[in-house]
Amino acid sequence: MTHRPTEEPLRQVRPHPVDTTGWNGRPPAPVDVDPAVLSALLRRHGWQRRGGAPGRYGRWTPPGPGVGTSLLVPESRAFPDSDDLLGEALLALSRSGSPSAREILVSLAVPSDEIRWWHDVPAGPAGAAPWTVEDRLRTAARRMLLAAALATRARAGYHGARHRRSAAASLDNVLVGSATDGRLTAFVPVDGGRPLAVRLHQALYAAREAIDYQRATGGMDAFDAAVEAGVCHELTEALVALVRGTEGARIAVEWAPAAGVPEGCAPSAEPVEFSPGDLPVLREAGARYLREEPAVPVRITGAVVRMRRSGPRGEGTVRLRVLAGADVPNVRITLDEEAYRIAGHAHLVGLPVRVQGRLESRGGFRRLTGAHGVVPVQVDDAERDRLMKALQENAGMAAFFEEACGGDCGD
Repeated sequence: MTHRPTEEPLRQVRPHPVDTTGWNGRPPAPVDVDPAVLSALLRRHGWQRRGGAPGRYGRWTPPGPGVGTSLLVPESRAFPDSDDLLGEALLALSRSGSPSAREILVSLAVPSDEIRWWHDVPAGPAGAAPWTVEDRLRTAARRMLLAAALATRARAGYHGARHRRSAAASLDNVLVGSATDGRLTAFVPVDGGRPLAVRLHQALYAAREAIDYQRATGGMDAFDAAVEAGVCHELTEALVALVRGTEGARIAVEWAPAAGVPEGCAPSAEPVEFSPGDLPVLREAGARYLREEPAVPVRITGAVVRMRRSGPRGEGTVRLRVLAGADVPNVRITLDEEAYRIAGHAHLVGLPVRVQGRLESRGGFRRLTGAHGVVPVQVDDAERDRLMKALQENAGMAAFFEEACGGDCGD
């Protein structure tokens, strides 16, 4: 746990579109809605078909007690009144008080794979749950989505800071509903987001199988093979956060009807379940991934953004903003006196440096060890001016330059 990255908070995924100005709450136009997709979504969200003219339309009623609003949904566009029936059904959904109604409208407006989380928590007085329960559910769900996004970029037991920026950016278009009654839904747009949903689907089943194998045999070997499916330290931590303090949790991935089932995935499957009894195995697997992920040989090009050493001579520590060579934002390097001086001079004239070494998993792949071959890298004038401007915007630059040169700026 001492190696968990702490410098970069998880990016918040977007809230449910009903709560933003990005969705105006109006139903989509009937011409943009496939009747078969609408029927599939109604069925998925628990609506019941209760009669209707066979081959022409069905009558649907919402889940829960009472009849409530019923919808007439055409089965196809083969009849002249199909668009009129669709328009009336969509308007009724927009006015319905059923929580599932707005989720159906969101799925119609933005064709999305739906990821659902449930966790069972002990009820408090009068059946109420502490307000922190919903916050924990949302946090665990965000971490799970980020772990899946990381796994779409590389297969690794521990990602650390690698690929973190691009993975977090890929969550920008994910829509998240309200966490109520121990349930949360995320809408992952098929356009650009399906690889994430597929990877999470495969990783959850692989994690479940690896846990069952360990509990049956005592061996952790199945977790090694599960890395290829997307299981990693980050996913095990997200599962621990989801299950801890509950009586159990479930996750389900349901495919967008408009896009069909992705290759290699089941059309429908039961939610994957995890229990408090799985926590020791998940913690052990996470620690094992963290411990065994190897260092990576790299050649990094980066701009010097911080330099520090205890005196005017000797080795010092340099922080680089990575420009190329590794999928991390920053690295720290300890350099000998000559390499430190080269880095300082390159910094003063606005040039990046290139350095070789091994990117260590300890600390989240933020430290380069065995650094050697430090050389300035020539860049064009426009890039050099941009780097200088960015560096000069930092506070305390005069002291920074003096520290970089070790008191010998005159050299």
